[in-house]
Amino acid sequence: MGPDAQPFAPLAAGAGAGARATIDAPVVELRGVSRTYGSDPPVEALRRVDLTVQPGDAIAIVGPSGSGKSTLLNIVGCLDRPTDGTYLFDGDDTAKLGEGELAALRGRRLGFVFQTFNLLAHRTVVENVMLAEVYVGLPREGRRERALATLERVGIAERADFLPSKLSGGQQQRVAIARALVGSPRLLLCDEPTGNLDSVNGATVLALFQELVDEGMTMLLITHDDSVAERMPRRTSITDGRLTEHS
Repeated sequence: MGPDAQPFAPLAAGAGAGARATIDAPVVELRGVSRTYGSDPPVEALRRVDLTVQPGDAIAIVGPSGSGKSTLLNIVGCLDRPTDGTYLFDGDDTAKLGEGELAALRGRRLGFVFQTFNLLAHRTVVENVMLAEVYVGLPREGRRERALATLERVGIAERADFLPSKLSGGQQQRVAIARALVGSPRLLLCDEPTGNLDSVNGATVLALFQELVDEGMTMLLITHDDSVAERMPRRTSITDGRLTEHS
């Protein structure tokens, strides 16, 4: 994982230049990225944002509600496109990728952790993680073993056959993190990952993130909580759609 991870396969066979990742390039490079919604009057959610995420970087983006941080995460996660500017992922211009190629990029190179855990209630912990492999495109053979290994990594393997309803909030978030780590994503995107947790469970999840950072995981985390942001090696703030790097 992180800077020592093996190169990812092309997004799709015959997809052209947009499918060839330049692993030596920054994982994420935003150049003057803006996002405007509507027209009467327009809402500028992002304003000429520049951001470079190198392999192994772990960056917190902190800002209040309405500051543009979720819009930024959606663009980095290829869930939305910029109105202006350039977004390069592993050196590839995402503007040149079609919707199918963007979906492949999300599935194979990005891991998502949300404030709500989004686990399937009628599936066991290990089944929730195994289902993530379907979207990554990993072979069926060995699927349970790989899922169990990922659960072991985040310290929740002993709950593999439990339903999510039998877990605490912190345990459910660990399962969600395990699901996001399936396929060793190039970048882990975390949207208020401790927002639904009490202080004890939140501290446990942050300690897990610290372990991942120490292993070299490339991570972008958005939060409104300064105490969470301070746990990341690199910190930025966003206000009114403008990004400010902290020294």
